[in-house]
Amino acid sequence: MLQCIFLLSDSGEVMLEKQLTGHRVDRSICAWFWEQSLSQPDSFKVLPVIASPTHYLFQIVREGITFLACTQVEMQPLMGIEFLCRVADVLSDYLGGLNEDVIKDNFVIVYELLDEMIDNGFPLTTEPNILRDMIAPPNIVSKMLSVVTGNTSNVSDTLPGATSSCVPWRTTQLKHANNDVYVNLVEEMDAIINSDGALVKCEIFGVVEVNSHLSGIPDLTLSFANPSILNDVQFHPCVRFRPWESEKVLSFVPPDGLFKLMSYRVKKLRNTPIYVKPQMSSESGTCRLSVMVGIRNDPGKAVDSLVVQFQLPHCVSSANLTANHGTVNILADKTCSWSIGRIPKDKAPQMSGTLVLEDGVEQLQVKPTFRVGFKIMGVALSGLKINKLDLKNLPTPAHKGFRAQTEAGQYEVRS
Repeated sequence: MLQCIFLLSDSGEVMLEKQLTGHRVDRSICAWFWEQSLSQPDSFKVLPVIASPTHYLFQIVREGITFLACTQVEMQPLMGIEFLCRVADVLSDYLGGLNEDVIKDNFVIVYELLDEMIDNGFPLTTEPNILRDMIAPPNIVSKMLSVVTGNTSNVSDTLPGATSSCVPWRTTQLKHANNDVYVNLVEEMDAIINSDGALVKCEIFGVVEVNSHLSGIPDLTLSFANPSILNDVQFHPCVRFRPWESEKVLSFVPPDGLFKLMSYRVKKLRNTPIYVKPQMSSESGTCRLSVMVGIRNDPGKAVDSLVVQFQLPHCVSSANLTANHGTVNILADKTCSWSIGRIPKDKAPQMSGTLVLEDGVEQLQVKPTFRVGFKIMGVALSGLKINKLDLKNLPTPAHKGFRAQTEAGQYEVRS
């Protein structure tokens, strides 16, 4: 049971406080939390559960906003964390993003949403579909009416029909002029490559996104050609677990619009689409740097938005770096960013130059780690392939579409 929720700005200011039970939580807990976050290392800021002298704290951070929940009673930690994630997702969806100004401009709607989402410390209504029928999202017309009439409430007088439905994530009696559904595989590749060029780790975190605009109550079945490669799968509540457990197929009644059907992980991949080869040699107070980039295993599609970044060591006083393709920028915080874009076919992009070390430093002792970013449209590097998508209970035939893309996640090359 959660006892209080606080929303903190990136400066530690309490923007919003919602007491959930008869036990009042003092704001001094936020001051303690912020002092600890400033004095502790960065690892403290990513701890989901923190034990304070008086309370257990649950925290998540979204777009610079810290969502902090407090309790003094025993409860499942994942419930508190998941509820905060739901609150952040709903607010982002309602308000079109999360920042300090948006939260302060929409205090009334934020409080009304929290009133419906949690009751006496226990999660109640968290489905965005039902919440939209209960509380109208903010718009210019509603704000003008509230000023004219003096009525600031956005809560509907009638109970949404989906609250008594067996599929509460879907609005009843939906009708679309054109029925269509699109499935998108969005993947991120995490990789670590050591200084010898050997692949230490390579895995993919993926999400199956579905954009559905179907009338009535459709029943969909999505199957993959190679589901055995998937690990750590997580599903949207609309997915029936038994068909997946027995046949590895996704059977579901979709929400309307864009949603995440499932997430997955593919481990122990053996190949990466590109190579990044850094070479460094230092003597007499200078360091020669050369970085070459190219295609290692052709994915069949163009590699776009290629960026190589690294942090200049503290002992480097100045740097002179140039590239035969793309642009090189050195930021004020000593971050060097090489923007390549698309790899040309006629030459391998290369960046080279000299790093000047500080007085008294002869050789570079700490070598930088290169972070790589890229995007490949039209291919899922995990090898996951969609077999077919079956649609039932539709009044008219629907159009189906499939798409895939892969981006770099935590992709690091050590020098």
